[in-house]
Amino acid sequence: MSELNKLLDRAGGVNLLPVLLAVIAFVLIGQPSSWATLTVAGLAMGMMVFLMASGLSLVFGMMDVLNFGHAAFISFGAFVAASVLAALNGWLGSDSVVLSGLAFALAFIAAITFGLAAGWFFETVVIKPVYRDHLRQILITMGAMIVSEQIILAIWGGTPIAVPRPHFLEGAWIIGDVSIEVYRVFAFLLGLVAFVGLHMALNHTRIGLLIRAGVENREMVETLGFRVDRLFIAVFMVGSALAALGGAMWGGYQTLITPALGNQMMIIVFIVVIIGGLGSIGGTLLGAITVGLVTNYVGFLAPKMALASNMILMTAILLWRPNGLRPAVK
Repeated sequence: MSELNKLLDRAGGVNLLPVLLAVIAFVLIGQPSSWATLTVAGLAMGMMVFLMASGLSLVFGMMDVLNFGHAAFISFGAFVAASVLAALNGWLGSDSVVLSGLAFALAFIAAITFGLAAGWFFETVVIKPVYRDHLRQILITMGAMIVSEQIILAIWGGTPIAVPRPHFLEGAWIIGDVSIEVYRVFAFLLGLVAFVGLHMALNHTRIGLLIRAGVENREMVETLGFRVDRLFIAVFMVGSALAALGGAMWGGYQTLITPALGNQMMIIVFIVVIIGGLGSIGGTLLGAITVGLVTNYVGFLAPKMALASNMILMTAILLWRPNGLRPAVK
């Protein structure tokens, strides 16, 4: 196993894992057009899952908080965005790209704003009393998740809700025999922008330096006069906002949402965080893309194995690298 790790590190490290999976899938599928369509779908799915998982990875890895209530932000983000789109249906259905784009942007802004406010409330009221107590964190956040799902049922009901898209994100580009959905390209680009923003903020700004320093030695940072608790609240709020944005994006991807959306996605989100490595934005991105590709490839090649594919992937990666692909913290 050590020889395999050394060989992989010389070739480019674990970052080559998605490329390796894509090459193996190309050989197994045997149809370049189907392979290209599945690869684009996997990358788009991976980026949307990254939006949902990146906040949990930050909170879990840096703040040592096991937040099982993260699913609530995903669900609320999708439902808030759907409500705004329904209210602005006239703009959304307009032939004007400006009006339909503005309606779509306002829906995303509403989801992000709700995520920020809900994240502040959740951290202040629910999380703060149970810091450093993992058992109570699990119990209280799971309780909060159940309560939030009931709130969604009370407000929006149990009937599936349609999530419309602007006309410029409908349809697909046909390149030869390859069909590439416009919305999937948009999802990939949005996830890429979010990753670059998070990477720059954490590694090239003073606030990112303080957050990382607060994780390593909180007492020293507080001795220098900085309020680490406020920094951690900000991290939690950003993580919640990203989850809400990811939920809004996933709602537009599925075009139909139910109150169980958050719970359904939470399994994939936790798998991504675990295989990517705690506290690592790069690891979360790598894990999300890997999960997205494997889900689409296995769903095409062996549909009966699709549900179990992510669990098998997680088991294989943890046997190979017990701390995840690119862990930032121990």
